[in-house]
Amino acid sequence: MSPYLPFTRPTIDEQTIAEVGEVLRSGWLASGPYVAKFESALSSYLGGRKVLTLTSGTAALEVALMAAGVGHGDEVIVPAMSFAASANVVLRLGAVPVFVDVDLTTRNLDVAHLENAISGRTRAIMPVHFAGLPADLDRIHVVARKYALRVVEDAAHAIGSRHRGRRIGSFGDIACFSFHPNKNMTTIEGGAIAFEHAQEGRLIAAERFHGIEHDADGNIDVLRAGGKFNLSDISARIGIAQLERLDTFSARRRELAAIYFEELASDPPGVLPERGDDGHCWNMFTLLLPFERLGLTRRQFQQAMGGRGIAVGVHYPSIPGLSAYRRLNYREEHYPNAARIGRETVTLPLFPAMTDADVHRVCQSLRHVLANRA
Repeated sequence: MSPYLPFTRPTIDEQTIAEVGEVLRSGWLASGPYVAKFESALSSYLGGRKVLTLTSGTAALEVALMAAGVGHGDEVIVPAMSFAASANVVLRLGAVPVFVDVDLTTRNLDVAHLENAISGRTRAIMPVHFAGLPADLDRIHVVARKYALRVVEDAAHAIGSRHRGRRIGSFGDIACFSFHPNKNMTTIEGGAIAFEHAQEGRLIAAERFHGIEHDADGNIDVLRAGGKFNLSDISARIGIAQLERLDTFSARRRELAAIYFEELASDPPGVLPERGDDGHCWNMFTLLLPFERLGLTRRQFQQAMGGRGIAVGVHYPSIPGLSAYRRLNYREEHYPNAARIGRETVTLPLFPAMTDADVHRVCQSLRHVLANRA
């Protein structure tokens, strides 16, 4: 019987495990020399951009919005299709998420609807690079400059992606990354903010560690009621090793995605994702299946695929359809593409350790399940 195939799995080698053991034996487990080395390596990878790490991509988004000046009563434009964290962090700051529908194939914010969502209270735009496909940053920044808005990129899926030849996070305003185990590289849990302005770096550094700032003599002061979002040296040591292999990981993901397209493009079972170019890091491979027309539910499809040893994820329900947002009077039907994606999306296995044969097996199983749905 074929081995069970999860929809994602991190690649951590024995050398990295041994290096983590060295950190544990060193006695310095919280933020220390490896955090500094990891931040320096990330900065180099992003062309010299300033980078600070945090405990998660969600923490990165929340602190980045603070640094961008978002506060109570402000509005932040968010795609209606993303993980809930993209909007949750806005609410946590007392601000208001203003949703914009997404394109059906790119799953990214539809810039054609962007200006209609801007009001006098809008403070920032938060584009999401869904599955690693860069959003239309050129057009987004044109609109942002026109209305004097900040652009805080939710690049949780996009470490290793390029836009017009430049790495996401190496340019622009502020970009936030996630290093969760289901991302292209991991620190187990962790995230980072790439930014331009030094004064914002001071705020980010203070906010991630109790609002503390040190003077030249090493004395501390607390400038604000900060949080506690500092990365550990254990996580940073994993991150250093992962970053060294990131481009190799992403290249393999592109190869696997290409096989999916070869298998599915001639007789697509539903709506395939946007293919993008060689700058796409392919964090996920999602497609839309018309379950109502097929006469089965998504849960039935997942169970049938699971019975054949293949896990299928769901990325994601539309945010306005979630209970927390329905209670705030958001309505999923106002964002028809996001609503459809939320109903029909499935995430197929994609991670660097997969073989070409694994992709063929997934596609064969998918066709079998759909052909035998009755």
